[in-house]
Amino acid sequence: MKPPMMESHLADRPLKIGEVSAEAELPVKTIRYYEQIGLLVPTVERSPSGYRLFDKSVLNRLAFIKRAQSLGLSLKEIKEILQVHDRGELPCGEVKQHLEAKVRAIDEQIEALEMLRSQLQGILQGWQEQPSAERIAHTICPNIQP
Repeated sequence: MKPPMMESHLADRPLKIGEVSAEAELPVKTIRYYEQIGLLVPTVERSPSGYRLFDKSVLNRLAFIKRAQSLGLSLKEIKEILQVHDRGELPCGEVKQHLEAKVRAIDEQIEALEMLRSQLQGILQGWQEQPSAERIAHTICPNIQP
């Protein structure tokens, strides 16, 4: 067992990318990509030998990114939200706007899918297993072409 001072020292030290990967349950490649596109800017620095060293706050940031993605936000939208946070502002208003836009987009998709379902049901109700020879001669599939 390590002495308590040693444990707190280790807890305060920068994390290596493998440790972040294991703790955040994300592939190293994903973490590198997030850094490359600027999502991890204030939480990562480079050692003199070029290794990525992460502040522990990166774990909270990665958890936010994962949750935001699960709610349908793009990495571009997430970056905008994180920029608000990095200015020292609470980004909840920004998050709410993005989520409201997602709900509107989902509503539009549902409406489009309901229209498509209605069209498909109409086609299936009028389905002819043996269309007329004239219709066959002028179409590829008479059941879906007028």
